Amino acid sequence: MKKTVLLSAMFLGTLAFAQKADSDKRIGGGKDAHGCLVSAGQTYSQIQKKCLQSFAQKVKLVEQNPTESYTKQTGVIFSKDMKKAEIFIPDGKENSMILSKNGKESVWKNGEYALSSAGKGYALKKNNVVIYK
Repeated sequence: MKKTVLLSAMFLGTLAFAQKADSDKRIGGGKDAHGCLVSAGQTYSQIQKKCLQSFAQKVKLVEQNPTESYTKQTGVIFSKDMKKAEIFIPDGKENSMILSKNGKESVWKNGEYALSSAGKGYALKKNNVVIYK
């Protein structure tokens, strides 16, 4: 009887240790290079130096002439001194782009992109054509 109990305990013990730990497999745990949770819609902000959700920002711009069956949206973040603006373009090669303002201009620019105030909001232009407003 003692042998049966001992063998049963050893058998059950080996089964417990034979199971693989699934700690490596997280659901929705994919992170980018900055540690932002991609599945939660997070992206890294160069201005705020932290992960955030661009679609949850105060300043939101909507695509003006959508080429798909859906409309894209982007968020804008300003630096504390309002000299830089960060935009999150969904189809850009980088997650975000910094636009800078020179002097007392009311336009933030970076190459072919320009962000300016338009009424109660803002307009983002690419090659002088409004793409988000």
